[in-house]
Amino acid sequence: MKRYFKLTGLFAKYSLMSALEYRINFITGVTVEMGWMIIKLLYVAIIYKAGTNIGILTPNHILLFVGTYVLMTGIYMLYYGNFWAIPGMVRQGELDLYIVKPVSLQFLVTMRRLDFAYLLPNFIAGVVMIAAGWHLAGLPADFLSVAGFLFYLACGCLLTYSLFLLPYLLSFWILSVGGISDISSALWDFNNMPSYLYGKWFRRIGTYILPIFVITNFPGLFLMGELTPFACVWGAAAPLLFFALSRILWKISLKRYSSASS
Repeated sequence: MKRYFKLTGLFAKYSLMSALEYRINFITGVTVEMGWMIIKLLYVAIIYKAGTNIGILTPNHILLFVGTYVLMTGIYMLYYGNFWAIPGMVRQGELDLYIVKPVSLQFLVTMRRLDFAYLLPNFIAGVVMIAAGWHLAGLPADFLSVAGFLFYLACGCLLTYSLFLLPYLLSFWILSVGGISDISSALWDFNNMPSYLYGKWFRRIGTYILPIFVITNFPGLFLMGELTPFACVWGAAAPLLFFALSRILWKISLKRYSSASS
């Protein structure tokens, strides 16, 4: 693990150096992402203006949930470009260049480039929104609450990586995964608002079958004391299960890979 943390640090260093070499592109990326963020903040502004509660959620709680979504979006977009590049690497045989490296191929392919232009504005805005919503909602800020919140954030990061990698593995079987990637992006946007906005059965599907709501809802629900014991366990188990699934499907997918020379 020490070796992989060191490699991640090197990837981050060289990705940032590459981004700053073309400053206009970096600034443009930050500006575009800030524009998307302003659109997301309009949802919160409308909720505050209406002043209505959604179930047990006040506007302050919703600010916390949206802030978590914004933060997680920044982390996801940090390495999302690597996912998007997988179909092209498979079609063109580019994976040949990485298979011979003495490191996990999945790690190398999915983490080799990190886009800080998308991370920075989302990270800063997300942290500010979380802190403001946390304080205004009067939620506890003791050690257990903070540790639990950070723990489920970490679980959400692992689940995001594992769950949203799966659609791109289909590129080993089919020529184009554009439509599938669009669907996965739409599923991600369901986290834009708390799961309490959706019906009971849709919420259950999004929590226990296709657990997209675990990613951004469980940290806030933990703070509110709304997670059942089973949900607490599931919030920690789901990332591990889907990470194992992504590893298994990655290895199966590689058996379908035809190199550029074959």
